[in-house]
Amino acid sequence: MNREDWQNLPLGQETQYESNYNPQLLHPIPRSVSRAHLGLEGQALPFSGADEWWGFELSWLNPKGVPQVAVARFCFAASSPSMIESKSFKLYLNSLNQTEFTSVDAVRETLEKDLSAAAGSDVAVTLFDVEDPVLAVHTPSGICVDKLDIQARIYQPDAGLLKLEDGGAIVQETLYSHLLRSNCPVTGQPDWATVSIEYRGPALDRASLLAYIISFREHQDFHEHCVERIYCDLQRLAEFEKLTVCARYTRRGGLDINPLRSSSGEIEFPGRFARQ
Repeated sequence: MNREDWQNLPLGQETQYESNYNPQLLHPIPRSVSRAHLGLEGQALPFSGADEWWGFELSWLNPKGVPQVAVARFCFAASSPSMIESKSFKLYLNSLNQTEFTSVDAVRETLEKDLSAAAGSDVAVTLFDVEDPVLAVHTPSGICVDKLDIQARIYQPDAGLLKLEDGGAIVQETLYSHLLRSNCPVTGQPDWATVSIEYRGPALDRASLLAYIISFREHQDFHEHCVERIYCDLQRLAEFEKLTVCARYTRRGGLDINPLRSSSGEIEFPGRFARQ
């Protein structure tokens, strides 16, 4: 598969919504497609991480035919060969609507089995009651750079915008912005996110970081690969002792996608934000 093949994905196509279990609806996309454009083909990945998806439109029938609902958390390893095309994921989840399961555990086990097969690696699934406190909204931690007074006229990713502060000071901090916008490479629909950069190393020039984040505004790529591009561009700017990039994207079709890439091997996602 290459980028031209993306035009044939379920995303953007007129489709029938099935309401009986059909795992064949899941459509994997090789991660190597966009990673080749980052110069990562045929080498060890410079990061670890995961993609955390949340599903808010999950329903099935119990053995008495009564509908059940839950909120699902899906965790895909960044090292998995493939990610899942988002509309095919939605169609698959909808196919459970009129399917009877004996228990919540049976639903979870089915989801883990099917998603792991499609991604080519183990996928962890957790189901929550819709009133579970874990679904509460949080605020980002760190320093927001959105109010900085800058000029911005570049709307395609440009790593040349990134700069370090003069003086070479070593810092440990978390910077974040609500202004990340990218676009679906298939439909062109805008995708909105809050992105956070936690690092230890030479201090980033915050105005340059904001201009760089804004430069994704007309860029077309999947959520996961936008985060990987940001991570790689930052790591090529300076050899940070620690670097973690996480973006929490707003929900579409009952699903939100939250990629995290880190140099430390630690995978700790922030809580959900207000726009999710």
